[in-house]
Amino acid sequence: MRIATLNMQNLKLEHDEGREILHGARDSDVPEDAGLDTIDRSITAQLLKEIDADVVALQEVFDAESLDYFHDAYLLKAGMRAYPSRICLPGNDGRGLDVALLSRRPPDSVKSHASLRLPDISMEPPAGFNIDVPIFRRDCLMVTIGQITFLVCHFKSPYPDVEKAWITRRLETLATRHIIEANFRESEKDLWLIIGDLNEPDKPGKEEDRAIAPIEEEFAVDLMRRIPASERWTYFDPGTSSYHCPDALLASRALAARWPDAKPVIVRRGLGRETSRFHGTRLDGVGTHRPHASDHAAVFIDLDGL
Repeated sequence: MRIATLNMQNLKLEHDEGREILHGARDSDVPEDAGLDTIDRSITAQLLKEIDADVVALQEVFDAESLDYFHDAYLLKAGMRAYPSRICLPGNDGRGLDVALLSRRPPDSVKSHASLRLPDISMEPPAGFNIDVPIFRRDCLMVTIGQITFLVCHFKSPYPDVEKAWITRRLETLATRHIIEANFRESEKDLWLIIGDLNEPDKPGKEEDRAIAPIEEEFAVDLMRRIPASERWTYFDPGTSSYHCPDALLASRALAARWPDAKPVIVRRGLGRETSRFHGTRLDGVGTHRPHASDHAAVFIDLDGL
């Protein structure tokens, strides 16, 4: 089974006087050339076609309609094999940027945790935190496909307030750990994978402690660490000209032990040419900043025998 993850950077279907227009790989709050939107999404489709994963975890998908439209109008048009199972449930992002999943295998179960609140898991709130507010900024989408359960996440970005964002990510982290501990009791057998954009910066603030430490340290195995540190980047921030690795594959110990030689592959061919650290060839049509597939690289890993 090939498993991939990609932050789609604002995949949203818009309607304008009867026309259907898919938002390009650009942030909604930054003025950019809408004329490049179609090219962006064609490059996104090229990228996913090249990877050809059996299961794809996605972030920043507006809704199921947007996902279906991209699948039919771009992926299939690019000649890609279909994904019969397409999942995008409503989350908590005010802009509608939810998590999603594409799969060529039918899921055995699907569960959203978008409504989860601190009292539901008997967790004490930090000072000033409203206990009526959902924990996850988007969702922790739990999907079981065959032997593996995927927990698709997109944690809070470190903006605009670094300290408050750290607290939100820490709560999301603790809630994700709680979900796993409540559903999996056999650490030697259970196969699960936390996958997605955890938005943990290289300098997280809060005394330099990583907000996601409770699921990184002595709980899950960070499969991205099987890549040399110098190559472990998936995102370029043009504002600060810095490189980060917010995209994660955190595996259960049983999964990591079963596939000890499986290494993630970072596919940067869809990134803009401004990411000068990447010296490989790019997909057709990629420009300096845009057009591009996304502002994130895609990541995939092969788990043989599934």
